[in-house]
Amino acid sequence: MAGLGLSRRLRYLAKRAAAVDTANLSRLAGRIATSSGRPKPVILGDMLWSSVRHETGFQDYYDWDFHLLNRRERRTFMTHPKSNHLAQKLNRPEHRALFADKSRFNARFGDALHREWLDLRVASSEELTDFLGRHDRVMAKVADSLGGDGIQAFATADIPDPEAWRTARLAARQVLVEEFLTQHPVMASLNPSSVNTLRIITFRDDQDRVHTLARTLKMGNGGDVDNFSDGGMYTMLDEHGVAHHPAFDGEGRVFSVHPLSGTSIVGFAVPLWESVQALVERLAREVREIPYVGWDIAITPEGPAVIEGNYNTGVFQLKPSVTGVREGLLPVYQRAIGF
Repeated sequence: MAGLGLSRRLRYLAKRAAAVDTANLSRLAGRIATSSGRPKPVILGDMLWSSVRHETGFQDYYDWDFHLLNRRERRTFMTHPKSNHLAQKLNRPEHRALFADKSRFNARFGDALHREWLDLRVASSEELTDFLGRHDRVMAKVADSLGGDGIQAFATADIPDPEAWRTARLAARQVLVEEFLTQHPVMASLNPSSVNTLRIITFRDDQDRVHTLARTLKMGNGGDVDNFSDGGMYTMLDEHGVAHHPAFDGEGRVFSVHPLSGTSIVGFAVPLWESVQALVERLAREVREIPYVGWDIAITPEGPAVIEGNYNTGVFQLKPSVTGVREGLLPVYQRAIGF
């Protein structure tokens, strides 16, 4: 990642060192030591070394089995710090708020949302009452949240006083309320507890070509959201929208079959895949100043809908111990972006 600047890398490493979560580091190292039979101090040392040598987050090291990989294999993996460098380098600061603020995002990409929404800060009492009356279930969101934090589902039958509900939502900083999406029956058959989404990471180059860097199928597992950091799981998709490997979650658990539905994850094919690709290609060209984006896409019975765009997108790759694939996606990023 030399092209991203040595000084930026050093500043980032210094910031990370100051913010090391030692308890989490010890917890993850302990898990790896137990499963691998290697001494915990050895794992701890390698995790710290990898964070400097390969810019690997501690969760990255755990998720992608760095303790199993040799030096050459480790160099092929994209990591969250490396992705952060790209986001800071490629995405213009003055335009990031359009993606960081969900209410602004909804206003800008309204034709691709395929759902109603309200900003509780400005909606009238009549607008709120009518909105709740039109929908059986709604989602309340913190506009600037990350990783699914502050997102909560509500049955409107349980909201007898809309204004009291608004007051409670604003106190929780849940300023955005959206119609709960009805997902395509094929997606619902995979997991009924939440809307299951795709994270598709794209880069638009100077010639206006859109490169797809990663295709991810995210699933909930009992909660309101499918985020990996909030109990969800994921697996990777091929260029046809098909999953060939089991999913895994943040605790390292592996699922070939979804535990709630009994639907096989291996072999699952995302419906309306050509429409998904067409939507993402269009979205990726909307804001020229933000060329590197992770798009969250839901599939409704009528077609794909964008949930949000992440200008500082997460990283998703196959887990070597689950798939046998010991190469990450960094070469794909490098070929597209040219660093």
